[in-house]
Amino acid sequence: MSEDKEGKSNRALSIYSRLMNGRIIYKSQEAERFCVSEKSIQRDIEQIREFLDNQAATDGIPNNLIYDYMKRGYVIEQAEDAHFTNDEILATCKILLSSRAFPKKEMNSILDKLIACCVPVKNQKVISDLILNERYHYVELTHKQIILDKMMLLGNAIEFQYVIEFEYQGVQGHSPKHREVEPLAIMFSEFYFYLAGRIRNIDKETAFADPNDAFPTIYRIDRIRNLAVTEEHFSTPYRNRFEEGEYKKRIQFMFGGKLRKVKFKYSGYSLDSVLDRLPTAKVTGEEDGKYVIEAEVFGDGIDMWLRGQGENVEVM
Repeated sequence: MSEDKEGKSNRALSIYSRLMNGRIIYKSQEAERFCVSEKSIQRDIEQIREFLDNQAATDGIPNNLIYDYMKRGYVIEQAEDAHFTNDEILATCKILLSSRAFPKKEMNSILDKLIACCVPVKNQKVISDLILNERYHYVELTHKQIILDKMMLLGNAIEFQYVIEFEYQGVQGHSPKHREVEPLAIMFSEFYFYLAGRIRNIDKETAFADPNDAFPTIYRIDRIRNLAVTEEHFSTPYRNRFEEGEYKKRIQFMFGGKLRKVKFKYSGYSLDSVLDRLPTAKVTGEEDGKYVIEAEVFGDGIDMWLRGQGENVEVM
């Protein structure tokens, strides 16, 4: 009896899995595949339909198992707003490729999975062809480090507030530095993933230009080596929590530092590009065809950007 139940369960799971992957289920073919009657397959289908109805009621996931008379088989009718459209997948693939965030092997794996899992079989070749040239000419970043193996390890340490330890290879010098950190957030900017965290057990007077800087230290994740999550917890009161969304509005090129205000005149042709680059920027006036812009920013990264604008920017 137990073997029969196991066989029924495996059969139903096989049918369900293929339905959820966009396959068409034909009763006659399934009966032949599993050496059972079409009535047995019909019972499996009714069981799957009941499961989907219960799932829709409890979890709000509206997937309907229907008989498609045009296709002469059973298919899953999925809610349009609950799944990616082909347009969304194409846009996501383009953004990923432009980010250059991952080594080529990781990037190809992510793109293949996105297309295989989210695009109907009949459209997969079209999406693949539209990104084929960019994939072929994709250029890895020079560090070539695997990133994904650290992401959830760091994410769990942030979520459950565990202190972490690692060796950090900074820009200056060749000797990695041992760091003990309270991790606060993972961020992405200008090709790289970053960890924001409060460093521990360090002489801030000698290590930092501003020992009283209350904001977290920023680490490039690809430069983190020998990452380990300790069993030590740390606690941050909710009112003092680090808000990476607000922080990212005010930081350029992930250069940390003091919170400051900048004011400059802009005479270039694309005001939108300035306002998009500096989310806190506000146009406060216009003088002689030049826009007066003020923004609240962290650190010295803004100075690098301002210098890069050449004659279009005049710092006030």
